[in-house]
Amino acid sequence: MLPEAFLNELKYRSDIEQVIGGYVQLRRRGRNLTGLCPFHSEKTPSFTVYPENQSFYCFGCGAGGDVISFIRRAENLDYMEAIRFLAARAGMEVPESQMDDTAHRLKMRILEMNREAARYFHQCLMSPTGKAARAYLVGRGLTKATVTRFGLGYAPNSWDSLTGFLRSKGYTVEEMTAGGLAATGKKGGCYDSFRDRVIFPIIDLRGGVIGFGGRIMEGSGPKYLNSPDTPVFKKSRNLFAMNFAKNTKRGELMLAEGYMDVIAMHQAGFDNAVAALGTAFTDEQARLLAQYTDTVVLAGDSDGPGQKAVRRNTVILEKAGIKVRVLTITGAKDPDEFIKKYGAERFELLVEGSKSALDFQIQQLRSRNDVTSAEGRIAFLQEFVRLMAATPSPIQRDVYISKVCRELEVDKQAVVLQLEAALKRKRSGEQKKEARDLKVFTDRDPAGRMDFERQRSPKAALAGERLIAYLMKNPDQVSRVATSVREEQFVSPMDRRLYQLVKERLMAGQPADLFSLSGQLETGEMDRLSAILTVEGGQNISDAEAEDYIRVLQQVGTEKKPEEVGKMEDDELRRYIASLTANKK
Repeated sequence: MLPEAFLNELKYRSDIEQVIGGYVQLRRRGRNLTGLCPFHSEKTPSFTVYPENQSFYCFGCGAGGDVISFIRRAENLDYMEAIRFLAARAGMEVPESQMDDTAHRLKMRILEMNREAARYFHQCLMSPTGKAARAYLVGRGLTKATVTRFGLGYAPNSWDSLTGFLRSKGYTVEEMTAGGLAATGKKGGCYDSFRDRVIFPIIDLRGGVIGFGGRIMEGSGPKYLNSPDTPVFKKSRNLFAMNFAKNTKRGELMLAEGYMDVIAMHQAGFDNAVAALGTAFTDEQARLLAQYTDTVVLAGDSDGPGQKAVRRNTVILEKAGIKVRVLTITGAKDPDEFIKKYGAERFELLVEGSKSALDFQIQQLRSRNDVTSAEGRIAFLQEFVRLMAATPSPIQRDVYISKVCRELEVDKQAVVLQLEAALKRKRSGEQKKEARDLKVFTDRDPAGRMDFERQRSPKAALAGERLIAYLMKNPDQVSRVATSVREEQFVSPMDRRLYQLVKERLMAGQPADLFSLSGQLETGEMDRLSAILTVEGGQNISDAEAEDYIRVLQQVGTEKKPEEVGKMEDDELRRYIASLTANKK
């Protein structure tokens, strides 16, 4: 338990508007602030910050909570790491002696172990053992300075080279396997995860070695092997070389496909290049890029899969509010090969001449359809209309439609009519989706399972949620509410737990606001509690209304057994059925 005085001071120094303002561009609307949600892709702001009670809530994805909850999500931290993050920001020291934080200690051990492993791999590369790996890197055109800058290394062709080294440093098998550096066999033995591979350390924005990528030298196995997700590493939330690229003086960032492309580009002076980590590019990675730039140049491979990835990545980046330009690489299969063949100056011209995402997509449509024939023009225009319908800017749509219709000698009005029909269908689909997605309460528990109890008794569920909101805004009423309503009368398992926590803290004379409860609630529970406070508005619930909610909850569990119903007189049966019907409305 952290001291209440420390938490109160941290809360005072961590104003939610200032903290979230460092991640989200907020605009004031009355007493509150709104912006584009950093946790899901959207074009219309549904993310709201409430300075009055130091909370946030997104009506699009349902994320909500206090400043600690926000930092946990934004920085991918656990509760104590978020506390330390905010404390460092506020210039405060966390009273570590008050904590029993096993998970944090494991993360620190893994980060220290990864740094030792990175040094070991680099030493192996520079030793006689790494002769073939050094020759490979020299053959790829890398200088010694580049190898050192990126901390490249070599994992020897041995089953226990790294594990033996780490054991000598005091690390356990459990720590090695938790960090993804070792695996255990069927008989319980431990062996190195990376063997006979050139090693690429993956470094986070704070300079910590969080994982590794390894390219095989020879033999069987995948060409590239990456660290699995670990307590310190999530592939979908990090980017290779982002630790360097975030400091670039160039106006945009460049997204390439692989480690070698990125390293070659940095060596040639393009220190704004990054790459995904062995998996497809994700929404989370796009939002990470959006924190550092408003423009991304896609530098994908020129082959079919590379161009398919460019189209997919364009959609993801634009959803994150990022402008996209696309390199058209000719005479080489990727940026690495282009730079080797033609040099950095030609690559700079290539970057300067990169097309907008729309120009690139239209060019791709032309390459797939023979616009010199009537059939080809029709097929092209059908795809073109779908592309325009997905383009949010009316000005962009008008400019490109005019341009294409002139080039193909097609009546613009005919294309506009097709576009209006496509936009109508698109709006209808979006409205149906919003009706599903913007539902404040998802009828699911934190694990994503359907909350059938809540569905069966929506009136009682709503009464329970409003009573929780009332209690948090009126802590002096806890004795009256606690003596009137038991936990088991709340129909939702999640609401039962929320009520119990709030009630117990208030009965013990402790605060029960979002900040105080943050350390005891899972992410889904914090989302639900934030939604309850945001939508149900505890400050607007009167004592009389609270009494009504109490009466509704007191009816829960009063249903009769079938044999009891069968023995009722007619008048009693009618009254009982009427009470059940009223309770379920």
